[in-house]
Amino acid sequence: MPEIRVEALTGDRLKAHLPDLARLRIEVFREYPYLYEGSLEYEERYLQAFAASANTLIVGAFDAETLVGVSTAGPLPSQMEEVTSPFRERGLDLQRYFYFGESVLLRRFRGRGLGVRFFAEREAHALRCGAELATFCAVVRPSDHPARPSDYRPLDVFWQRRGFSSTPGLTCTLRWPELGERDETEKTMQFWTKILTQRGDLTSAATLEKRPQ
Repeated sequence: MPEIRVEALTGDRLKAHLPDLARLRIEVFREYPYLYEGSLEYEERYLQAFAASANTLIVGAFDAETLVGVSTAGPLPSQMEEVTSPFRERGLDLQRYFYFGESVLLRRFRGRGLGVRFFAEREAHALRCGAELATFCAVVRPSDHPARPSDYRPLDVFWQRRGFSSTPGLTCTLRWPELGERDETEKTMQFWTKILTQRGDLTSAATLEKRPQ
């Protein structure tokens, strides 16, 4: 198999690939469990806003010059209100967190370690920016969802191996149209959290979260 090149996208190179990023998100998020009926107009608007925030990281995976995967991250305080409000309601200090957005990869390039590389690149960037914790959210679906493929494997074990754990009760609600629907509907998103450390210390996530602001 050809080697896949992974690189940070910034400046003009980032802007040039925004339409590719949008199409990639639409294609991958159509799959279960997101079942996302996306539009290029919304995606390009979302990505432009995301990319404009300070300290944002967008990592691209390229097969030659074709973008086949993307992963994003940025400071939690710069994210949309729907994502930040659950942390504020708990009295948590948003400045200590880095938010990991999507990691999307075309199916035929999976199983080659790129998901691990995406997490490593984002964690290293978050540490450089002074973050203590990383967090992301994932959609919650019932195990008997009618659209769930028979061979579907949740990513929980993969995330746990990366050092993340779900934070009980820490959820948010996002809206998007599902496949075949015209209107947006609410989806519950569960947050997962990891301590970021370069020294492997054993400070618990709960301790970090409860420090006074």
